[in-house]
Amino acid sequence: MDVGELLSFQPKSLAKREASEEDELDAERQKKRSKFQSKLKPAAKAAAETTYLAPMNDEVPKREELLKLVEQDESGDALDENALKRMILNFEKKVLKNQELRVKFPDVPEKFMEAELELHEAIQELHALATVPELYELAVEQKLGPALLGLLSHENTDISVAVVNLLQELTDIDTLNESQEEASVLIDSLLEQQICSLLVHNLERLDERQREESDGVHNSLAIVENLTETRPEVCLQSAQQGLLKWIMKRLKAKMPFDANKLYCSEILAVLLQGTPENRQLLGDLEGIDILLQQLAIFKRQDPKSSEEQEMMENLFDCVCSSLAYAPNRDKFLKGEGLQLMNLMLREKKMSRNGALKVLDHSLNGEVGRENCSKFIDILGLRTIFPLFMKTPKKQKRKGMSAEEYEEHVVSVVSSLLKWCRGSQRSRLLIKFTENDHEKVDRLMELHFKYFDKVQAVDARMQRDDDEDDNEEIYLKRLEGGLFTLQFIDYIMLEVCATGAASVKQRVQHTLNLRKASVKTIREIMREYAGNIGDGDDNEAEEEEKQHILQLLDKF
Repeated sequence: MDVGELLSFQPKSLAKREASEEDELDAERQKKRSKFQSKLKPAAKAAAETTYLAPMNDEVPKREELLKLVEQDESGDALDENALKRMILNFEKKVLKNQELRVKFPDVPEKFMEAELELHEAIQELHALATVPELYELAVEQKLGPALLGLLSHENTDISVAVVNLLQELTDIDTLNESQEEASVLIDSLLEQQICSLLVHNLERLDERQREESDGVHNSLAIVENLTETRPEVCLQSAQQGLLKWIMKRLKAKMPFDANKLYCSEILAVLLQGTPENRQLLGDLEGIDILLQQLAIFKRQDPKSSEEQEMMENLFDCVCSSLAYAPNRDKFLKGEGLQLMNLMLREKKMSRNGALKVLDHSLNGEVGRENCSKFIDILGLRTIFPLFMKTPKKQKRKGMSAEEYEEHVVSVVSSLLKWCRGSQRSRLLIKFTENDHEKVDRLMELHFKYFDKVQAVDARMQRDDDEDDNEEIYLKRLEGGLFTLQFIDYIMLEVCATGAASVKQRVQHTLNLRKASVKTIREIMREYAGNIGDGDDNEAEEEEKQHILQLLDKF
């Protein structure tokens, strides 16, 4: 480079670079505007349906940079009270301006297009609030909650989806746990404004074929999940405000499996788990039939992915929860739920574990009497006893331990013995004499297995010198294998007392071979009888207790 070139060289000015950055922002804005215009319809009747298309994901990094700038005030400090007040004031102005233009020019979308764009950007700026939960209380004082919830019914679904995304971030469970006191104020405000009802109304109009609206559905469900984590009563409130009905409709819809369907199954399981009223509501909405229809897909084929498998397991859990409400047992029976579970158990697909759990829940208790009879009528004994005789290998029962599997199987057999009468009971008892009493031998094998487990738990507690009270000790023993052992020994008492004489002889012979005593079985069942209670139907509980004591006398 010669002297002349050196003298004539000039660096690029900062002003030009800044101008270039402004041009880029203008280009982005023009891009958004073009997308919005492309969605406009010439007909005036379509004006209300016109929506502005939110920025695509490739613009997210730039938006994040803008949010970082928003979090700082003029002096460069983090978002503070004054900055938040200015942000909320700006947001309210944009809302008002958009409303005025929409009222003034309802049939000319071009007139309010710019205001809608500005409103969308103002909502994005409010994401900065999620990083400072200490300011939630101030945001509530400034009436931010009602203003945001009001936009959930905005004619433009892109605006309502933007609000949903913001609310999801504000109610993120990590934030709620870190700043419980401040978050509690925001949660109370949102619940007072019936956020669940507004979310459901918005969900009903979203088109999941559009990616942004599909994300809006997912975030709406995430908001409900966040709220239920801190406010269990939201499970009932959201269901009564239409969420349960919407979820059942969404599960029933003929759409390909996706993340939203999986999320629906998760939320449904949460709604049903600890809320009896929701189980009743599910039955009233014909939800049992819908769940069985969705599960029927997996009777002869396995889920195609781990996510679809998770959804299947969630649906099985939902059926189990719903069967705790007695009238749903009748709906399950009439909907041929027993036949479906029986078929799944025979097909040996991945659905077998869930089917076994549902079968167990459908038969237990006095309200399961009709299901017990029906199960034998549909030749269910041919299905359950092979499982009783041999617990499937680990790879055949993925997601369920051998102990869980055996617990459900012996619980099913115990329920059948408890509630079946007449010819059905005779068919059941004959099973224990077939093939040289092989099922009695298996029963005794299970007895010794779980008796050893309980003894190990007792020895460990004695060694550790636990200071727990009697109830806590009993619960630990139940978890350690006593729960399954009680079912096994109950089956033993029933078949010895009411079955063929050879059954009792086989039991006593096996006990003698193992140098075991009848006394231990008596003690286990007396303890079981002594802990029957604390339910609502005291008469039924007393009858069951007396029945067990009579079996002990015969034994």
